[in-house]
Amino acid sequence: MKAHFLLLFVLVLVLHICACNSSYINYGEALWKSILFFEGQRSGYLPKDQRMSWRGDSGLNDGVMGGYYDAGDNVKYNFPMAFSTTMLAWGVVEFGDMMPPSELRNALVAIRWSTDYLLQSVRQRGRIVVQVGDPVKDHDCWERPEDMDTDRTVYTVHAPNAASDVAGEMAAALAASSIAFRQSDPLYANKLLSTATRVFGYADTYRGAYSDNADIRRGDELLWGAAWLRRAWKLRRKSRSDSYLDYIQQHGKTFGATDNIYEFGWDNKHAGLNVLVSQEFLEENLYDFESYKVNADSFICTLVPNSSYPHIKYTPGGLIYRPGGCNLQHTTSLTFLMLVYAKYLEQSSKSVNCGSVSVGPSYIRQMAKRQVDYILGDNPKGMSYMVGYSNKYPQRIHHRGSANPSIKHHRRPIKCKEGTLYYMSPYPNPNLLVGALVGGPGEDDEFADDRNEASKSEPTTYVNAPFVGALAYFAANPNTI
Repeated sequence: MKAHFLLLFVLVLVLHICACNSSYINYGEALWKSILFFEGQRSGYLPKDQRMSWRGDSGLNDGVMGGYYDAGDNVKYNFPMAFSTTMLAWGVVEFGDMMPPSELRNALVAIRWSTDYLLQSVRQRGRIVVQVGDPVKDHDCWERPEDMDTDRTVYTVHAPNAASDVAGEMAAALAASSIAFRQSDPLYANKLLSTATRVFGYADTYRGAYSDNADIRRGDELLWGAAWLRRAWKLRRKSRSDSYLDYIQQHGKTFGATDNIYEFGWDNKHAGLNVLVSQEFLEENLYDFESYKVNADSFICTLVPNSSYPHIKYTPGGLIYRPGGCNLQHTTSLTFLMLVYAKYLEQSSKSVNCGSVSVGPSYIRQMAKRQVDYILGDNPKGMSYMVGYSNKYPQRIHHRGSANPSIKHHRRPIKCKEGTLYYMSPYPNPNLLVGALVGGPGEDDEFADDRNEASKSEPTTYVNAPFVGALAYFAANPNTI
C-alpha cells in the first residue's frame, strides 16, 4: 500500500513539475514584447498610438525620414534594416496565421514602418540611399535620438556604382513584405513588389559591394533577392516568376550558393537562401534545385549534437554560439530557419539524414525550442535576455535612448558629452526598452549586466526580427516536445 502511495506521490510531483515548466515560459507574452521593441527604435514623427511612451519624435531633419535606428546608437543603416524587415515579413509569411489578430496587426505595422522608409530610399531611379547619420560622430556621443546634433549625412550610391548587397537585401525586404501584405492591403503589396523588381534590377546591373564598389566576390544577396521575387511573383500567378527561378539556376554556382551553409545574418544569406529555395524542390520536385535541399539538410545536421557532421558550437548551457560578438544575432536567425525548414519538411513528409542519425520536423522543433527557452530564462544564469520579460533581465543595456533620462521628464537637451554621466552610471537604465534582445552571454554562458560591454548588452533590430516568427510558432504550440 505504501509503495502504491509513494508511486502516486511521485507521479503527482512529476506532473506538477511538468505543469510548472510548461507555464514557466509565456511565449505569447514574449511575442508581443518582441514586436513592441521596434516602437522603441522608431525614427521620425511618432504616431498617436505609440506604446513606447518614453520616446519622442526624432530625426526630423533626416534627408530620408522614418525607419529604425539600427541598435543602441542613432544611425540608420539600410543594409541591416532591410534584413530585419525581410525577417519580420518572413515570420508573418510562415507563421502569421498562428499570431493573435492583434499581434499580426502589430507585426505588419512594424514592417510598414520600415518599408515606407525603404520606399523613400529608392524613390529616385538610379540612386540608392544606404545610410543616414555619420557613424563616427554619432558613436562619439551618448545622446538621446530626440537630441541628436551630429551630422545626419545621407549616404547614397548612384548608378553606375555598385550596391548589390544592400540593394539585393532591399529587394528581398520589399518582395517578402509584399507577400505579408498581399491579403490585408493588396494595393500596397503591389507597390512593394513593383519597387522590389526595379531595385533588384539595379543590384544585378551594377554588381559589387556598396562599401567599396569592388567587383562582386559573392552574390548571396542577389540570389536571396531573386528567391524572394520568385516567391512574390509566383503568388500573383505571374509567369515572370520563372525568370527569377532561371536566374537562381544560372548564377547559383557562380555566386557561391553552396558556401557557408550554417551562416545566416544581415551580411550573409547562405543558410537562409538554402532553406528558402529548398521549398522549390520539396513542393514542386524541381530537381535542378535539389542541391539547396542537400545544403539545407547539412545546415540542420551541423546543429544535431550526435550526428557525424561538423558541429556548430554550443555553450555548456546549450546556446548556439558563434564567435564575433552579439551572439544572439546568430542564435535567433538560425532558430528561425530551423522552424521554417521543419515546416517545409513536414509539408512534404520528408526528414533529414545526418549519416549516423535521421531527424524529422519534431526533433528540429525541439532543437529550436531549446534555443528560445534558453533566451527567455532557461539557462545557467536563470536570466531572460529579453528586456522586461520575467523577473530577471538586463537592466543596463547599451542603448542611448534607454540609458538617458526620457525627454518626457527631462526636457532640456542632453548634449553630446553630457550623456557620459548616464553612460557611466552604475544604476539601471531609467527607460525600459521592453522586448529588446541584447547581444547575450559569451561562450561560457556568462553575462555581465554592463552597458560598457556593447557586444553583450546592446540590442539590435536584426536580433529581434527573426525571434518574432519563432515566438509566433511557440505561442501557438507551447507544448512542443
